[in-house]
Parts: sequence; C-alpha cells; structure tokens
Amino acid sequence: MATHLDLEEQEQLDQLKHFWNTYGTLITTVVVVLALAFASWNGWQYWQRTKAAGAAALYDELQRGAEGGDMARVERALADMKDKFGGTAYAQQAGLLAAKALHDKGNAEASRAALAWVADKAMDPGYQTIARLRLAGELMDSKSYDEALKQLSAPVPKEFEALVADRKGDIYLAQGKRDEAKAAYQQAWNGFELGSDYRRLVEIKLNAVGVDPQSLKAAVASAK
Repeated sequence: MATHLDLEEQEQLDQLKHFWNTYGTLITTVVVVLALAFASWNGWQYWQRTKAAGAAALYDELQRGAEGGDMARVERALADMKDKFGGTAYAQQAGLLAAKALHDKGNAEASRAALAWVADKAMDPGYQTIARLRLAGELMDSKSYDEALKQLSAPVPKEFEALVADRKGDIYLAQGKRDEAKAAYQQAWNGFELGSDYRRLVEIKLNAVGVDPQSLKAAVASAK
C-alpha cells in the first residue's frame, strides 16, 4: 500500500507548487535569457578574434607590399581592409602606412585619399589627428593652403594641440601671413614641454619670423 506524505511534507510540496506556479515562467525566461546572452557573448568574442586575425593578416600583406615597393599590392590590401575591417585599429594603422608608402612613391593623390579616409573614419581621435596633420602637410606642399587649414580646424586631443599649432604656423608662413604664423608658433612654443626637441625647433621658426624666444622665456618667468 502506498505510503502517504505526512502533513509537513505535504505542506512543503504545496508551497513549492504554489511558488513554481507563481514564478516558474519568470525563472524559465531569466534562465533562457542568460543562456542566450552567454552564447551571444561567446559568439561575439569568437567573431572579434576572427576579425582581428583577418585584419592582422591584411595589415601584414599591406606592409609587405610597402616594403617591396609594390603599390598595387598596397592599394589592394588597403581597399580590402577598408571594406572588411574598417572599424579596427589595424585599418587606421594600415591607412597611415599606405599613405606614407604611396607618398614616397610619388602618388600624392592616393596618399591624400588614404589620409582623408583615416581622418574621417578612424575611431581613435589620436589616429584621426595624425592623419589630419599629415594630410595638412601634403596639402600645404601642393599649395592648397585653405584646405590644409580646414583639416586642422577640428577639435583634437590636448596632447596634439601644440603640433597642430606648429603646422598651422607653417601654413600661414607659406601663405606669407607672418602675424598669423607668429601667433601660431607662439601657441606651439607654449604647448611643448621645456627642453623638448619640438620646442627647440619652434624656437628656430620663431626667430625666422622675428620673435626672440628669449623674450617669451622672460615673459613666462615673470608671470610665475
């Protein structure tokens, strides 16, 4: 004959049934959501690793093309990088490397296009600023002064402000705008650290536009 649950066990069973009837659907839903989230996370991690590996392989391909002077290989690898892995750090680095290789080979138009892509699409503001600085320099060399200055008009990270001011000074000087060049060089001089090579270079430029760097040093000292 089947044994009967005693009253205490029966009460516990009834409580368990009531609890499950009340919260069972919610618990099941939470478990399913967590399982899907875990699976999605693992899938995303796998996709990220696969993407990074593919981007690294393409970057190596571009680098080999640059080292070998094969510009068709460089442009092909960069196009693939932009198409498949445009949001990665490898793509930003590839754009800068390709631009240098193309510029060194005399293909200024393709070099500027690569730099413009990094300046416009890079996720890292540092890479963006480096691209804009280099693009402004190439545009200055081609006497496209207004376009060069336009590239330097965007906000930049603080650590790049002095470099941007220095490049603006170069562009203003190339235009014959000495007063604007002086102001830009002074801004750059103030932004670079004391004793840095960049600051010494700007001092030479200041001398060229008629500003004695010693007077700036004296002004800084008196302000302290």
